[in-house]
Amino acid sequence: MGVPGAALAGSVLGYVGFGTEAALPEVQRILPVGTVMLVLGFGTGSRQLGPAGALNASPLCVIGLHDHPTLVEHTGPPNGVGVGLTPHGAYTMLGVALRELSNTITDLADLLGDRAWWLQEQLRRAPTWEARFTMLDRTLGHWLQYGRTPDTLVVHAWQRLRQTVGRLPIGELARELGCSRRHLERRFSEQVGLPPKTVARVWRFKHAASMLSTPGETRSLSEIAYLCGYSDQAHLNHDFRALTGCPPSQLTDHRTLGSQETGASSQPVVALTDGEWSRPRYAWLVDAPPRTAGCRGPVRRTVTGRPVTMPS
Repeated sequence: MGVPGAALAGSVLGYVGFGTEAALPEVQRILPVGTVMLVLGFGTGSRQLGPAGALNASPLCVIGLHDHPTLVEHTGPPNGVGVGLTPHGAYTMLGVALRELSNTITDLADLLGDRAWWLQEQLRRAPTWEARFTMLDRTLGHWLQYGRTPDTLVVHAWQRLRQTVGRLPIGELARELGCSRRHLERRFSEQVGLPPKTVARVWRFKHAASMLSTPGETRSLSEIAYLCGYSDQAHLNHDFRALTGCPPSQLTDHRTLGSQETGASSQPVVALTDGEWSRPRYAWLVDAPPRTAGCRGPVRRTVTGRPVTMPS
């Protein structure tokens, strides 16, 4: 894992390198974590699994903010770099309204053209992970410098929802910012991709999932529900099923995941916060099957990738 340079603070959360030896399962469940993710693969891509069948995705893709889980199947050995972005960082660098990326996996070349394939080739040729992360620092810094400027109101609103882990009521947030709730929702649609209320819901889930996955945690689900701002345990259970397709007890039981799903050991669900990209126990990809007992996986169509010739 790599820590971005200081110039990228607030826009780039971290880098995760994965080589062909990475012990990733064939099928993974990508959970809503409030992070826009760039996947810069060096080899084959992945397939998103949905009711209409499998949809091929480019090895270079953007995973926008989600409000439901997405199942992805690897079509070859994993090899590449993952980059975590804040929504305003993604808005600045990618030059597109984030509502166009929400609940999708989009071909990065469709947004950046040959710049995406140039970056892939530079990263693939770099001799070490440190050299790759340095290349990302330079390239992403350039994109930030010459990208569009995010609305300071949106940036502050996002930070307040993060600081309060989703417990701040949206009406109170709008009053604090001196704008109408409708105006805040419109700006979030453009520069975040999900409504403020949904973003708050994801932050509450992240907080609860992080508590549940903490080694030695002894508090009951009802206690965690109260601490995380849920009205009761039923509210927490409802949100977990809606955001992950599974109840809290199944998501945090890696033995259940391993035995019922892929037949291999897997990691418990945990939630990423802005400062946790350097902690190895955190993961934004979680083992999961298309269907398991007690586990539902609502999956929607995505924007799929297409081959683009690598610039010489």
